[in-house]
Amino acid sequence: MQVGTRLTFLLLLTICSLLLVFSDFHISEKGFASPVFASDEPFTGPANWGGTGLMEIPSARVMKKDNYRIGAASVEPYRYYYGAMSPLKGLEFDGRITEVSGVKALSVAYGNLKDKAFDVKYQFLEESKWLPAMAIGIMDPQGTRKYPAQYIVASKQIYPFDFTIGFGNGRFGKKPLPASDESVKAEIFTDPKGWLKDSQIFGGVQFSPSEKYSFMVEYSPIKFHKQIYDPAQARYFQKPVRSAFNFGMRWKPFRWAEIGASYQRGEQFGINFSTVFEIGRPLIPIYDRPYKEEAAGKDHPLEERLGTALFVSGFSDIRIIIDGSDIRIEAQNNRYFYVTKSVGIILKLVMEIVPPNVENIHIVLSDDGFPLIAFSTTRMDTADWLAEKLTTPEFLYLSKLDTTTTGGLDAAVQHERRFTYGLRPSLESFVNDPSGFYKYRFGVATWASYHPWKGASFVVGPEWYLLNNISSSNVPGPEAVRSDIVLYKGKNVTLGRLMFSQWSKMEHEVYGRFGAGYLEVEYAGLDGELAKPFFGGRVMVGVSGSVVRKRDPDNVFRLSDTYKDVYKTAFLNTRLNIPEQNIAIDIKAGRFLAGDKGARITVSKFINGVILSAWYGVTDTSVFKDPYNRGYHDKGIALVFPIRLFKGADSKTSYRYAISPWTRDVGQDIDHYETLFDYIGRNVRAFFEKDAKQMR
Repeated sequence: MQVGTRLTFLLLLTICSLLLVFSDFHISEKGFASPVFASDEPFTGPANWGGTGLMEIPSARVMKKDNYRIGAASVEPYRYYYGAMSPLKGLEFDGRITEVSGVKALSVAYGNLKDKAFDVKYQFLEESKWLPAMAIGIMDPQGTRKYPAQYIVASKQIYPFDFTIGFGNGRFGKKPLPASDESVKAEIFTDPKGWLKDSQIFGGVQFSPSEKYSFMVEYSPIKFHKQIYDPAQARYFQKPVRSAFNFGMRWKPFRWAEIGASYQRGEQFGINFSTVFEIGRPLIPIYDRPYKEEAAGKDHPLEERLGTALFVSGFSDIRIIIDGSDIRIEAQNNRYFYVTKSVGIILKLVMEIVPPNVENIHIVLSDDGFPLIAFSTTRMDTADWLAEKLTTPEFLYLSKLDTTTTGGLDAAVQHERRFTYGLRPSLESFVNDPSGFYKYRFGVATWASYHPWKGASFVVGPEWYLLNNISSSNVPGPEAVRSDIVLYKGKNVTLGRLMFSQWSKMEHEVYGRFGAGYLEVEYAGLDGELAKPFFGGRVMVGVSGSVVRKRDPDNVFRLSDTYKDVYKTAFLNTRLNIPEQNIAIDIKAGRFLAGDKGARITVSKFINGVILSAWYGVTDTSVFKDPYNRGYHDKGIALVFPIRLFKGADSKTSYRYAISPWTRDVGQDIDHYETLFDYIGRNVRAFFEKDAKQMR
């Protein structure tokens, strides 16, 4: 670094340090000093790579809780495609693909080299009167680690300025970090002395005179010419870059959109586009038209009137018994995402239609004829609750909830539903195959079910894909249990399922499930499961297993003549629900499809109906002969989002989109029609109380 540059940076560092210490006052409109209590906003824009920061460097700022960001940026030779989210206050995750322009990899069809990575940042200290916000970050900790770093950073705001200073190794340090293969490495914890020795200082300032736009200047210590593991180094960075200072600006034309422009390294212009949304916030406001009884219907028997109102409001398989001052209702909820909302709808209909001499209300919500929950209250308490004389927690305290019920009503059924059907758009993605980085198929997946008796379903699921470029240059081995999925996914028309399913709820809140037939696109056979919730649903424990064979990829009604092996799985399943944070932790331990034994841990976060999940598996891979699977750990992420976010009306339907390697056989299980843990879902006491606000 030249002397002039050093002096400039030292001056900037000195100013930032002084401001971090003496920044607890600002000049008010009256000219007197007053204390400042700053939040992270509006300084929460994305750096080049998608995490919250300036351009090359991070800041101690994090996204607002329950927000997500997607975007793309370009600063030659790098192109970034990223997504980021904040599931908990102070915690931020981001994932990115870095494309290096002009550096080819794997094949002509694959194109430019592309690297996948994820980062995490935790703001362990919020900004206060005297102290700055402080955060610790870990970038690209696993795999090839082409762009890794670990840092500690502080940011202090004197609005409209935000000052950042940090210290980091790896990408920001004196020397690059090596690959880690399958292990996760963070030298800041495993070798703090080494981290301290290899780290360098970075810093910057943001100036936001308006919420609409900001200006930035930063000092980036990245030694591009020494980043020997960076694929761009050999071609583009043979000598040091012209300048360690970067300059930029941001413009927010809308509340949810941001455009950044920059001049970096003294030689390159950059651009950054991003959007930010609140997770689970409906794009179209949800409105369910209240039921209004027609005048002609008021002459019908009371049970029929209430049954019609329930059916029009989204319920089926309705049974009603009126016995003196008690009314008992059993119904299946087909519309409302939250079970508490369905209870609230029934209570409102009872208050509107049933005469006042009925004083006690008993509701059983069932599915396929088996009761899930029972809720009992009085007409007086319901009236006070609807009049807001009682809060919802007070109303629940006076009511009775029973999730162990197994008995339904012995009454004639109204509006019985034997057939169910539906369709959904289906997008499946396959990344990083040598024949092309991004493979996909997009089309329509349909399903239809016939319910002949209590808990039973005959299910068929044909699928059509209008766009499909899935293929692979990898040849699956004879031990393949999932790496040959391309043979099945490459079909434009397929039969995803053709099976029989039976579930039941027994005494002591024990659930059972059994399935037989073509269970998923690749496997056919038998599948079974038992599960039971404990402590109001805070803990669930179960066992499951399957015995399957491969289907013929060229004939949807036949089993494979090439692969005749029988595959067996057996698992002990546990789930820890933490309703206070809407977090679930699942552990599946046992024998996976290929015979590898071990466990998979999945962490899920529920945010306004959206479920974000990530999983990581550890199994004994010595059963595999090929080096491609040996030592590998199954991993992936999934997103479940309810259709109600886009429909403008309530709906129970949710769609699942997952990203995980298709070309590995480690830690694999069949794709279950529905697991019991997910079936039980939020139909437990712990979540009923958590979702109580949805009752109104």
